[in-house]
Amino acid sequence: MDIEELRTFVEVADAGGVSPAALRLGVSKSIVSRRLMRLEAELGVQLLARSTRGAALTEAGATFRDHAARVCAEIDVARETILPEGELRGRLRIAAPLSFGPTHIAPVLAEMARRHPRLQIQACYSDHFVDLIAEGFDCAIRLGHLRDSNLVARCVGPVHGTVVASPGYIEAHGSPETPQELLAHQALMQGTEAWQLMDDGKVISVRPQGRFKADNGSALVAAAVAGLGIAYLPNGLIQEHLDSGALVPVMQRYPIPPAGAYVVRPAGQNPARKIRVLTELLIKYFEHAPHVSGAVPT
Repeated sequence: MDIEELRTFVEVADAGGVSPAALRLGVSKSIVSRRLMRLEAELGVQLLARSTRGAALTEAGATFRDHAARVCAEIDVARETILPEGELRGRLRIAAPLSFGPTHIAPVLAEMARRHPRLQIQACYSDHFVDLIAEGFDCAIRLGHLRDSNLVARCVGPVHGTVVASPGYIEAHGSPETPQELLAHQALMQGTEAWQLMDDGKVISVRPQGRFKADNGSALVAAAVAGLGIAYLPNGLIQEHLDSGALVPVMQRYPIPPAGAYVVRPAGQNPARKIRVLTELLIKYFEHAPHVSGAVPT
């Protein structure tokens, strides 16, 4: 039984179709289909019920999927065990935020690929929340305050943010001094999120309102510089504007509590060596470049 056929079946089962599985695996749909046909022929059972809307597991497929996933995981561990010390191979599929990833995470991934020429790296940059298991990611970089979940998280560095506005906005509308005054101002937001602030050592939450919303941190920076309102932003995205005076801190008596940058992965197994290596590289990166820490906290 071919390990690539097993791996392909698991990907199709988890992705819900041949097309998304082919994208995850980096191969053509025809290759995925041929692997599935060979596996089903060898087993003598139908594992997937295919339709124009995707592929659903049959009863036999649902039973076989968990066994196949465990076999693939064991093979990966075995391969890592016999590799020369420090060498990585296989595939690392990682999700990273669009507002931060291309500028700060991408160089770390490029260095990892340079050091390990047999490793395939597939990075997806998006500010949308991704489901690691359903979308087939080995791990993700998440920044800010983590929500409760069943994922395993490892902090790799601090994230610091500042409440800011443009001088033009302050001249026209004034500068809020307290969380209560903030509620009377235009806030630049991702959605309806609460802003966490420190008040005499305690964390408080406020829910400001605003007419300008964006799901991307860089877009909120641009809106703040344009004078559209007050923003709750990471230092890593706004430092150059703070240095130039295009943005200035407000509500400094109520700072944003420090958050973190995390590598998160599905629970239930020891992290693969490639995830451990990535985590170590990111820790070193944050230690030597603390000024870049930041993301829109959530």
